[in-house]
Amino acid sequence: MIYIAPSILAANYAALGEDVEKVPNADMLHVDIMDGHFVPNLSFGPDVTKAVNGVTDQFLDMHLMIEEPEQWFETYANAGGDRMIFHVEATNDHVAAAKQCRELGVQAGFAIKPGTPIEPYLDDLEHFEEVLVMSVEPGFGGQKFMPEVLSKVFTLRDHIRAAGLSTVIGIDGGIANSTIAQAAEAGVDAFVAGSAVFGADNPAEAVDTLRRMAKEAAGVA
Repeated sequence: MIYIAPSILAANYAALGEDVEKVPNADMLHVDIMDGHFVPNLSFGPDVTKAVNGVTDQFLDMHLMIEEPEQWFETYANAGGDRMIFHVEATNDHVAAAKQCRELGVQAGFAIKPGTPIEPYLDDLEHFEEVLVMSVEPGFGGQKFMPEVLSKVFTLRDHIRAAGLSTVIGIDGGIANSTIAQAAEAGVDAFVAGSAVFGADNPAEAVDTLRRMAKEAAGVA
């Protein structure tokens, strides 16, 4: 499956509900939560998450770029988040964190920075619905795609296939018409796109175009 996840970080905050309604064809929405500590920027909180959940039935992928994410799982689950994607660099026990998510009735995912190796986490993939490979340094939108991280995608894809897992491989950062094909060819399933969607004249059409390009590159019908 191919999933396109528009990041509301690139939406118009003054008309956030209207922008969300412009992408009814998105497979999910990506909500970036930044605390100004784990990453040097601030973004949304639970109130904005709740507001977004109130105007859409779409799946909300919560990207928690925050310290001690475990303390916030329940808050964001109550606000409408459907999957908690936390950074392995921000927790001491990623498997225990995944268990906590499931106990709250939400899915678990982990994100990994460009400079963090994936190999130490391969044996724990069965505990996660998604692995989000960062193709930029987390904390800011509009950065340039880092193709060198695709080596992690190849490694993940090989391991997931060999183990017979259903874990989704996501990628976040610099995804646009010019980069989505190479990510799809490497084995990415879910693509977070910000300005490529909400910066387009027709965001819904941009979602369709990205999905088509990804499917063609991945050889998916």
